Amino acid sequence: MPGGLRPAAALLLAAALCSGCRSGPEPLVDFARVHPRAVLDIRYATPDNFTHRQVYGQARCALRRSVAERLSDAASELEGLGYLLKVFDCYRPLSVQKAFWALVPDERYVADPAKGSRHNRGAAVDVSLADVAGRELEMPTGYDDFSERARRDWAGASPAAAAHRAALERVMSRHGFVGFPSEWWHFDAQGWERYPVEDVPFADIPAGS
Repeated sequence: MPGGLRPAAALLLAAALCSGCRSGPEPLVDFARVHPRAVLDIRYATPDNFTHRQVYGQARCALRRSVAERLSDAASELEGLGYLLKVFDCYRPLSVQKAFWALVPDERYVADPAKGSRHNRGAAVDVSLADVAGRELEMPTGYDDFSERARRDWAGASPAAAAHRAALERVMSRHGFVGFPSEWWHFDAQGWERYPVEDVPFADIPAGS
């Protein structure tokens, strides 16, 4: 080896020289810090969701850093069109995914925790549109609707709801998000598969990140 270093010594030297380097996947960050103008309505931090109980200890949207940056770009474009981005859910701990699967064991609507959800990876979002005053705009259904009406290709929506759904999808797709077929609100970030499933509590994600 160069300089005659033994392998163990070389590894120690490399670690010392790179003590400030980031290892592993990019961190989970607080989206409210990245894009303060988004309207947060984190339903699982309230009883207003399909479980009818609060399952998150904190009303926060956490995402992988690059996903948060892409979502911020999408939100900025929507603002230029006269909309605000409304956020229902982002990162979801695996323990919560297991609880959801126990209630709705149907992969059309809830990811099998044995495989892990895109939400568990910090690489998926549930979003809608609001007006400039923060009032939610009409969509084909409410959030977490498990009927056929929630499908992205459902043709029975009102003209206003169909237009809002289409506007949201156009902008999100331009910024690297792919819509989930059975849920108009759910978008996966392209490249989600490179992130591991996490079960990090919200309290352990720095608020200032």
